[in-house]
Amino acid sequence: MKSGTRALGVAESYAHDADRSTLAGAVVRADRVVDGFSFDSCTVGGSDATDAVCALYNALDREDVRYVLVSGIAPAWFSVLDLHEIHERVERPVLSVSFEESPGLEDAIEREFEGEARKERLAVYEQQPARTPVEVNGERVFVRNVGCENPLEVTRAFTPEGGRPEPLRVARLAARAGDDYA
Repeated sequence: MKSGTRALGVAESYAHDADRSTLAGAVVRADRVVDGFSFDSCTVGGSDATDAVCALYNALDREDVRYVLVSGIAPAWFSVLDLHEIHERVERPVLSVSFEESPGLEDAIEREFEGEARKERLAVYEQQPARTPVEVNGERVFVRNVGCENPLEVTRAFTPEGGRPEPLRVARLAARAGDDYA
C-alpha cells in the first residue's frame, strides 16, 4: 500500500451520564501522517450512529480518503452501525474493527431493549458481516468488512505498531478530547 493512502478512522467517547456520544473522524495516511478531523455526535441508546458516521465522512469532503474504519459495531450504547448502508452512502470500503473476542451482541440487545427498539437493532445487527480474527503485530483484532477486497492488508497497513489501527487510535484520542471540551 502506498504511504499516502488515506483512511478515515471513526471512534466515540461519551460520559456515562450523557445523552449524546461524541464521534470523531480522523484522516490518517498509511505512513501515520494525520491529515484532517471532523466531529459529530449521536444519541446514546439511539439509532442514529450510521447517519453520524456518514456525516463525518461528508463533512470532510475528501475524495482522497480510500477506506473508512470504524471502532466496533455498536457505539453509543447499542446504536448498531449498518456497515452496508455506510458503504453505499460514502462509496468507500468499510471495516469495523473490534478488539475483544465476544459471542456477539444478540444476548445483550435482547436483555437491554424491548419491542421495536430491540427488533430494529437485531435486524441491523444480523445483517452485518461476520467478524474475522486478524493477527497484527502479535495482537488479535476482529474485522468486519463491506466492500474491501483486502481487509487483512488494509488493517495491517494502517497498524504500524500494537493492535489498534492508527486512524482509530487517533480518532479515539480526538473523540475523548472533544467530549472533554463539550
